[in-house]
Amino acid sequence: MASYWLEEPSAPVASRPLEGRADVEIVGGGVTGCSCALTLARAGLRVRVHEAREIASGASGRNGGFALRGGSMPYHEAAATLGRDTAARLWRLTEDGLRTLSAYAGDAFTLTGSLRLAADGDELLSVQAEHDALLADGFAVEWIEPLPPQLARFRGGFRHVGDGAIHPARWVRRLAAQAVEAGAELRERSRVERLDDLEAATVVVATDGYTRDLVPEVDAAVGPIRNQVVVTEPLDELLFPLPHYARHGYDYWQQLSDGRLVVGGRRDAALEEEATAEEAVTAAIQSRLEELVAALLGRVPAITHRWAGIFGSSADGLPLAGRLPVRDGVWVALGYAGHGNVLGLVCGDLVARAILGEEPPELALFDPARALG
Repeated sequence: MASYWLEEPSAPVASRPLEGRADVEIVGGGVTGCSCALTLARAGLRVRVHEAREIASGASGRNGGFALRGGSMPYHEAAATLGRDTAARLWRLTEDGLRTLSAYAGDAFTLTGSLRLAADGDELLSVQAEHDALLADGFAVEWIEPLPPQLARFRGGFRHVGDGAIHPARWVRRLAAQAVEAGAELRERSRVERLDDLEAATVVVATDGYTRDLVPEVDAAVGPIRNQVVVTEPLDELLFPLPHYARHGYDYWQQLSDGRLVVGGRRDAALEEEATAEEAVTAAIQSRLEELVAALLGRVPAITHRWAGIFGSSADGLPLAGRLPVRDGVWVALGYAGHGNVLGLVCGDLVARAILGEEPPELALFDPARALG
């Protein structure tokens, strides 16, 4: 079955060919590539985006529809690993990204907050530690006590106030349209097999988990992870009106305005099998997702959509974004560990600004050199 997000009818993004040679060519027409193209085109550069399928057809249209601040590590773990000041800068960077996303996305984004839940006593300690660390550093959080009846099976949780829910394909299509309006050329069904085939002196690889050996050095540093999702028929009652996640992100779900329940995760049931770039659902994970639906609702309503998407993840869980030191003229922005809806927007813009000659200090955290040996 197809992604629910990609089924929404949309007008093609009308794009005119560039006049003359491209200054920058971008591989990947998801949130990162479109963000990068928008910033570069607005600055007057001739930009061409290559998308192997259609805009948002990769991870940007195949995720769970969460727009979250931060990254793959809970805040208190990021503070311990990266340092408190660095973690705070990263979280504030993504909060700025959420505000930018909201301004671009229109009705594709809803400011709801997100709810982090503890499935057991051990996770409760982690949830409490993250809440307390965020609160101590001035970030908006709300401890939820008591939890509502539909969440009675969980031990506790808190709301990230500034997070939201997003229709990811609609949002990225709008971002692409703005890049085209600014002057970028967008080529759909334009698969790039070799970077040497591109004419521009500057190339940005923005393919997250779909690099396909374009840059072997990055393929070794950013591994593909498969993410599977199901969507139910509309339910009579709105029970989960904001993004929820538990079991350290291995379970996540939200309910849409029409009552459909979107449920994803459970890849920890087969971690080795899910470390793949094969965009296909599997019986093992799909059955586990149905078990999660049953646990949440007490029954399994009709499943209308099932799909898989691929995201990229680095060893330290942080993106690789910046100039690639081993390839002249090549930049990368990928490896968001499942947080690409916001980090992809942020990193695409940061790389574009660096290409334009700025020196965004935030890029130091994502420097690809750290992962290339």
